[in-house]
Amino acid sequence: MTSVQTGNSPTAASDLNHFDAIVVGVGAVGGATLAALAEAGQHVLGLEQFQVGHDRGSSHGQTRVIRKAYFEHPAYVPLLRRAYTLWERLQHDTGRPLFERSGIVQVGPPEGDVIQGVLASAKAHDLDIQVLDPATLAKKAPMLGLPEGMVALLEADGGILAVEDCVRAQAQRAVRRGATLMQGETVQSWKSVGSHFEVQTQSDKYRADRLFLTGGAWMGSLLADLGARLVVRRKPLLWFEADRAWRSAPIFLYELPEGVFYGFPSSGSSGVKIAEHTGGDAADPDALDRSLRDTDTAPVQGFIRSHLRGLTAEALRSHSICMYTLTPDEHFCVGAHPQVPGLFMAAGLSGHGFKFAPVLGEVLAQLALGGSTGLDIDFLSPSRFLNNA
Repeated sequence: MTSVQTGNSPTAASDLNHFDAIVVGVGAVGGATLAALAEAGQHVLGLEQFQVGHDRGSSHGQTRVIRKAYFEHPAYVPLLRRAYTLWERLQHDTGRPLFERSGIVQVGPPEGDVIQGVLASAKAHDLDIQVLDPATLAKKAPMLGLPEGMVALLEADGGILAVEDCVRAQAQRAVRRGATLMQGETVQSWKSVGSHFEVQTQSDKYRADRLFLTGGAWMGSLLADLGARLVVRRKPLLWFEADRAWRSAPIFLYELPEGVFYGFPSSGSSGVKIAEHTGGDAADPDALDRSLRDTDTAPVQGFIRSHLRGLTAEALRSHSICMYTLTPDEHFCVGAHPQVPGLFMAAGLSGHGFKFAPVLGEVLAQLALGGSTGLDIDFLSPSRFLNNA
């Protein structure tokens, strides 16, 4: 994605397609931003280089987890509370099963980042977390093993988001509220011209008073200008055959010496989805290797053999490849560009951002239209990297 340019427009404003706002990249956060702006009465355009709900970025693979007792940082919890409300509202409005509370079991060493982080968030925000002893875990989730010396925590409020359906539902909501959505429209460049922006695609030129960049793995050049080097990592998702007990399993996440692994219960004919949260090779989003390698399967298969029951490590059904786009501190970049008035962004969701999509879209719209939001997002500000530029 081309970084900012400034200059004088060679084209008269009357010749341009003029919008109040343009959103570039209509994935999870882009679709939510488009919907929030349209609901606020803005004349808004969404530009998506693929088709909404595609499998070329980071928002696919059937399922994503949502949880409140956030081990990454307690400051995320107020955002998550709002995200829960907005996901439930979207599900109600669409009448489609987008969000299911299944519970999540998180396992790790007592002093590890996951267990300590979950407990810190739960304490700071009075969240209900249950410590499971081996007997209770065996009763509630017999398919999950508890390694010696490790702790298991249950968050009953954890749930599953139907990722592609969620992305499509957000975009459809935006269109119903009056947004214009153009799919298969690749942005070639954009620039700031006086008090407005011009966006050039492969087929046309558009003008807007505000510009929102939510391009996922394609945001690297913009964040580099702010001193944040984004790293895109290739992340395999794997599905395995399982016995019937796995249909009622909770989501699970294990912090182990060999890595962090997570998975979802089986659904329909898909099997059990398992992936490694840690690791991953650096990747180019325009040249991502989507084939399956032995090095993709071996760590997950080793995890299955050591810690899960009723699942055959060799019975791999299918796979998909997605991307993590990581900031240096692995927290998001969300907010106004510190140097370009009228430019807003959400980038570097770092492998844990999908669950926040509706609240991040709402926050971006609030910042653009009112200059502030009632939620604390200072810790996610893009300006925090400026000293590195």
